[in-house]
Amino acid sequence: MSTDTVAGLPGQARSFAFLVHPRARLADDLGRVWRPLGAGPEGLYDLALRRLPLPPVTMASVEIAGSVLGHVVLVPFGARHLLGLPAEGRRRVGQAVDRAVRLGAATVGLGALTATVTGGGVALRGRADIGVTNGNAFTAATVDAQARELLDGVLRSAAGRHVAVVGATGSVGGAVSALLARDRAVDRLTLVARSRPRLDALADRLGRQVPTTATIDLRAVADADLVVLLTASADAIIGPEHLAPGAVVLDATQPRNTSPALLELRPDVTVIDGGVVDLPSLRLRGGDIGLPDGRAYACFAETALLALSGHDGHFCLGVPTLEQVDGMRDLAAGLAHLGFAPAAPTSFGRPLPVGVLR
Repeated sequence: MSTDTVAGLPGQARSFAFLVHPRARLADDLGRVWRPLGAGPEGLYDLALRRLPLPPVTMASVEIAGSVLGHVVLVPFGARHLLGLPAEGRRRVGQAVDRAVRLGAATVGLGALTATVTGGGVALRGRADIGVTNGNAFTAATVDAQARELLDGVLRSAAGRHVAVVGATGSVGGAVSALLARDRAVDRLTLVARSRPRLDALADRLGRQVPTTATIDLRAVADADLVVLLTASADAIIGPEHLAPGAVVLDATQPRNTSPALLELRPDVTVIDGGVVDLPSLRLRGGDIGLPDGRAYACFAETALLALSGHDGHFCLGVPTLEQVDGMRDLAAGLAHLGFAPAAPTSFGRPLPVGVLR
């Protein structure tokens, strides 16, 4: 791989690969690999991906500042397959990592549920032939920055700055909650998750910094001004009945856990796409991952940042430490001429109407 310092790329940059998989609508995402596949029947794709020993697919090359720096590799297993058949999912992710090694990648990033099914990459920590990161440190940094911008902007007049984090015991959710509490960026936190012991332990720790409530009841987010959604599910889990009047939802999930129908039923609610960053010179050649040129998911951006910095070995496996989050912020600041800042707000991929965020 060649690098170009004139174009703004550091001389120590190395190659990387990023893993993706079909999300909720299999046909839609398979059509991103090869357009005719987008017209196929959903049921057939479900059966084929579940039962056939399909190999991973190198679906796109990655260009940044005009240089080819890596590849996007598709794991041919859908979101529901990964969650429903985790052992098979881990096997297929392992095959995709093998493909990344053959492509010459020094680092591989785990996109969407490829991170979840491998325990945030912990299942891959024995790999000595490639560095692995789940991308969650920079995702946490990006979502934290977006949440604070919303609190200081559209929600600046809200009394109490009450934020609910759904999926608080997950890899990103735990880090975002800890960041908000550490810096006292909120006045109240409500943490929502399924695992009560881990949830209570997190709430006890963060409660020493800001008033914190722990609950497994999703209805508790109805009191929050801002709901940060960081769950791992193949379906929408937030409905119109869960949200306060005028609530703002920052959805940083992939597959996303809100539905566009929410806005039809609750036009007073604003849903912001979370975890998306600007990378103006980014181009994917051969396929796309559901974002326009010049934008990337933060987990992808973390992988690129590590490669650009010449990082060697594993980085973020499991829950990111706050030191890792701060370290990724420093790397991004050092490469700010390439972007790596939170993207302008969108909702379900569309620019927000004028006046929605004031």
